Amino acid sequence: MVEDRTTDGTRIAQLLSSELDGREDGELAALAVTNADRDVNPTVDGVRAYDVTITDDSADDGDDVATDNPDGERLAQVFVHPDRSRLEFTAGQDVAAEVAANEGLRVRPKATQPPRTLVFVESGAEVKRATDVVQAVVRAEGANGADGAST
Repeated sequence: MVEDRTTDGTRIAQLLSSELDGREDGELAALAVTNADRDVNPTVDGVRAYDVTITDDSADDGDDVATDNPDGERLAQVFVHPDRSRLEFTAGQDVAAEVAANEGLRVRPKATQPPRTLVFVESGAEVKRATDVVQAVVRAEGANGADGAST
């Protein structure tokens, strides 16, 4: 059995970034990690590490996935803490809350304007479940017209 558990917030955010940006299957093909702060230092309150953006994959040239994408829709932001990472969903908040709870992830609403849903990723083992949440939100956003269709 493996005794070590990845609970470093920066490392968890890196694993999540690799999972979201490195896979080209299903809903993940439409995602990009954008506006990354490669020198981010975790804080107790959390500091933004990068954005998760829905891109227009018809313009996919494979080169600038990790660069700014002003035409993409920001789905979430990822923040790092010393002992965990958190996703702040700016789109699909209800779906994110429901799927995250079903996946056993800690989740709570954030009463800001506009509202957000926070999903906490507290170990490297939770990255796959967090990826499932992101995929569900992408599917829901596509069904709600984020792909250019009107609702």
